[in-house]
Amino acid sequence: MNNLEEVLYLNPLKLSGPEQMAIDLFLLEKSLVDESFNMAIRFYTWDGDWLSIGKNQKEMPKIWFELLKNKQLKIVRRPSGGKAVLHSKGLTYALIWKYPPRNKKESYLKTTQWLKDGFKKAGVDLFFGNQSVNISNSNCFSTSTLADLVDKDKNKHIGSAQYWKKGHLLQHGEILMEPSKELWKKVFNAAPPKIKNGIKDKDKVINFLKESLSKSWPNLKLKNYTLNKKDKEIIKALTIDKFK
Repeated sequence: MNNLEEVLYLNPLKLSGPEQMAIDLFLLEKSLVDESFNMAIRFYTWDGDWLSIGKNQKEMPKIWFELLKNKQLKIVRRPSGGKAVLHSKGLTYALIWKYPPRNKKESYLKTTQWLKDGFKKAGVDLFFGNQSVNISNSNCFSTSTLADLVDKDKNKHIGSAQYWKKGHLLQHGEILMEPSKELWKKVFNAAPPKIKNGIKDKDKVINFLKESLSKSWPNLKLKNYTLNKKDKEIIKALTIDKFK
């Protein structure tokens, strides 16, 4: 049992988009310099309604700027790729992995299997998406690729995106729960995916996912990690430099 490697686990935080992105990036940077680092996992929520846009996303519909101006929405650019994600009452996860499979397809299968298993335990069967990436669509939840998990009716429950640095991986994604239908319509001019009942309790979902993480990686054990003063200073600097 002493051979188990530690996974840093950060308790859920409710913060602004720039702060949340900065913490994810801080953990990725930590994986590059900390020899004892193996993996980190965190779940978090957003303070208010936020739209996160992919690192290389160029398409920015005019309505987004109007919603931003009218203070109905806040916008942040993610370090990861993919399309726009509306964070409205959902749960976000971030997984930072020092030694992921280098093959992108394999890495997505490995890093989303534990989500699939956790939701099965919660009574919801999810499957890997199988559509090709739709370049023309700005809405992450309108298509489902291998990076995503959908139910049997093709409703997308979880959309994930990756950012790689020197072979180390930051993967984060949004777990839909009760998105604002009105805001979703304004942002994407479409209705949100139909989400099954019974998975709106964030604490319950987190517990199921923590259990399935331990089963997916039986050689790892969760260790609570609290951000110290120095960590917070680095995160504050990243927030201002990268995401404001």
